[in-house]
Amino acid sequence: QVHLVESGGGLVQPGGSLRLSCAASGSIISINSMGWFRQAPGKEREFVAAVDWAGGSTYYADSVKGRFTISRDNAKNTLYLQMNSLKPEDTAVHYCAASRFYGLQISTRHYDFWGQGTQVTVSS
Repeated sequence: QVHLVESGGGLVQPGGSLRLSCAASGSIISINSMGWFRQAPGKEREFVAAVDWAGGSTYYADSVKGRFTISRDNAKNTLYLQMNSLKPEDTAVHYCAASRFYGLQISTRHYDFWGQGTQVTVSS
């Protein structure tokens, strides 16, 4: 089992920045990739970004490309999401997830473990 705990969400004005963190514990050795997803009220959970845990290669949804950066610190077993130039449409509960699949995963079905989520609200 892998336990994931997100932090760093909050209220920010349009154009502002936030940095989300996700601390992983448990059977870390089973993790091969990690990702961030988000879910707005009344909408399905959507892919935001993914990172290969060993090699560090990344992949982003078009809606966040150029504004968000996913990274990981293997020594600290922590995943990050730096979010810049935030827009009101970024408002959602953001979740981190861990996958036992190799390669960059963009489907929720390929993730085995999920955090509890952290709220990001972008509003003036």
